[in-house]
Amino acid sequence: MTVLGIETSCDECAAAVVRDGDKILSNIVATQIPFHAQWNGVVPELASRKHIEWIYTVTKEAMDKANLNVNDINAVAVTSQPGLFGSLLVGLCFAKAFAWSRNIPYIAVDHMLAHLYAPRLITDSTNERPNYPFLGLLVSGGHTIICRADDFDDITVMGTTIDDAVGEAFDKVAKYYNFGYPGGAVIDKMARAGNSGAFRFPMPSLHKGDHRYDVSYSGLKNAVINQLDIFKKEQVFTNEDIAASFQKTAVEILLRALLNAAEDTGLTTIVAGGGVAANSYLRARLAAQPNLRCIFPPLNLCGDNAAMIAGIGYHYLKRGEKSPLNLIASSRVSGFKKKYP
Repeated sequence: MTVLGIETSCDECAAAVVRDGDKILSNIVATQIPFHAQWNGVVPELASRKHIEWIYTVTKEAMDKANLNVNDINAVAVTSQPGLFGSLLVGLCFAKAFAWSRNIPYIAVDHMLAHLYAPRLITDSTNERPNYPFLGLLVSGGHTIICRADDFDDITVMGTTIDDAVGEAFDKVAKYYNFGYPGGAVIDKMARAGNSGAFRFPMPSLHKGDHRYDVSYSGLKNAVINQLDIFKKEQVFTNEDIAASFQKTAVEILLRALLNAAEDTGLTTIVAGGGVAANSYLRARLAAQPNLRCIFPPLNLCGDNAAMIAGIGYHYLKRGEKSPLNLIASSRVSGFKKKYP
């Protein structure tokens, strides 16, 4: 089965063609970074308008690169949640129209589940493809989720953020210090030239209630932005030192919760997905964990892309499922965030 995937959950306008759930025939991602850089963050209205302008051209490019025409597509998969509501609507409406006009099925996909599926796509002869069950670490946009995955669409959320997601913290710190945009990639690059011991930023305690697998980033963000002098260990420091110290603490917060989950479940395979999964320090720290097998998607499949949408969509369609034309987008998913305590 050949599936066309459409992804417009935030500011990446993406289309891909995937065969039988794992063979990528094309994967086109048109980034909007230059249009949002002057605001150091995504402007929702601008993002949705760019999707309207680009969606047809991006889809045609994906079809052309796969050397296929519309008659060769058996089904369409599209992101319907979570994300920016206006952006989601563009992709969802386009996918519905494509499927309706060709009289083929379409399936609406949760793109957080698709991020966990990304490592199962065949990218070369050596990439590891995880078997279920495993622990999932989803670090994408406004979400930070630790979960148990028992199948492609069967996850149990164990931990989430109680405030800011890790990706949001990276972006907000970068924006405050005018490091550049996107914040995660900029801080990762700056940190390589910095001293991660220049500041000793606090770890959240989360001592009330049952939050063994949860994370919090509002305290760290506040410390880096508003209380920098309190936590400095070096009298002379650079912006690179701030970036390195912040990144180290941000990753250690993730690891503490993730390793608690691994210890309690006995699962030894960890699969990461989402934009922050491209972070070099996170990858190095997880790779160094004894007795754990850590699997990351290739860098080009960490961020939002349509190949993972088409890939996971195939399995729903193979099971005989399809989505109704009256299905609407949803900006949030219940259970993907928690409150404290």
